[in-house]
Amino acid sequence: MLIGVVGLGLIGGSMAKAINQNTDYSVYGYDINESISKKAVLVGATEGELTEEMIPECDMIFLGLYPEQTIQFIKENAAKFKPDCIVMDACGVKEVVVREVAPLAEKHGFTFIGTHPMAGVEHSGFEYSKKALFNGASLILVPLHGTPIEKVDTVIRLAKQIGFAQTPVADPEEHDRRIAFTSQLAHVVSSAYVMSPTAPDHNGFSAGSYRDMTRVAKLNEAMWTELFLDNPEFLADEIDGLIDRLKEFSQVIRDKDEEKLFQLLKEGRERKLEIDEEIF
Repeated sequence: MLIGVVGLGLIGGSMAKAINQNTDYSVYGYDINESISKKAVLVGATEGELTEEMIPECDMIFLGLYPEQTIQFIKENAAKFKPDCIVMDACGVKEVVVREVAPLAEKHGFTFIGTHPMAGVEHSGFEYSKKALFNGASLILVPLHGTPIEKVDTVIRLAKQIGFAQTPVADPEEHDRRIAFTSQLAHVVSSAYVMSPTAPDHNGFSAGSYRDMTRVAKLNEAMWTELFLDNPEFLADEIDGLIDRLKEFSQVIRDKDEEKLFQLLKEGRERKLEIDEEIF
C-alpha cells in the first residue's frame, strides 16, 4: 500500500515515522517547507517526497494540516484521488471539515474518514515528531455516513499497527462537543491560569500541580485560534459553565462557608473517582 502524508509537523511527521517503523507500507511525504520534506527522507521517516504526480497512485492519504488547509488541499486535489483512496485528516474539529469535504467525496468517489489522534506534546514541528507518539493513545474515527465498513476496518488495522490502543467512532457533532471539554477547554484554562500576575513569582513555590496546570499553555497559538473559532458554540458553553462553577467556589470562600466548600470539594473528588472508574 502506498501512503502519502501531507504536512510533516508533529502529527504528520510522527504518523510517517510510525508507519515506516511498524508496517511494510511505502510512505511518501510532503511539507510546504521543502527542507522538512527532504529531512524526512534523510532521517528515514519517508521513502521519498510526495509529488503532485504521485497523488493518483496513493491508496491512502493522511493530512496533517490545519482545518482550513485540509479543506483547501482536498478541494484542489479531489479529482486526482483514485476512487478507492482513503483520505484522512487529523483536525481537532470535524463539523467544519466534513461540511466542506463530504460533497467532494461523493462527487469524486474517494473515501473520506475523519481521524483525530489524541496524542501530542507541548511542542510543534517535525523536530519533535516521534515514531512512538501514538503508543497507547486513541484515534477517534469520524467516517461519513454510508462509509463501507471495510474502509473503516482498513484504518482501524493501520491504527493498531502503529500503536493506537483505541479507535472510538463518533459523528462530527459528537466529536466537536466532547473535544470542546476534553481538549479545548483545558488549553483555555491553562492559558488563562498562567496569565495571573502572580505567575512570575512561582519559582520555589510550585510543584506538580503548577506544572500540570500550565503545561498546555505552551501551545501553537495559530493552530488553536483556528480550532477554537471552528468550534465556537460548544467551547463557549464549556467556558461559561466553568465560570459559573468557579464563581460558586469564589463566593463560598469569601463567605467562609466551610460546610458548602467542604461539600463542593467532596463532590469534585467523588466525580473524579466516578469518571475514572467508568474509563478504567
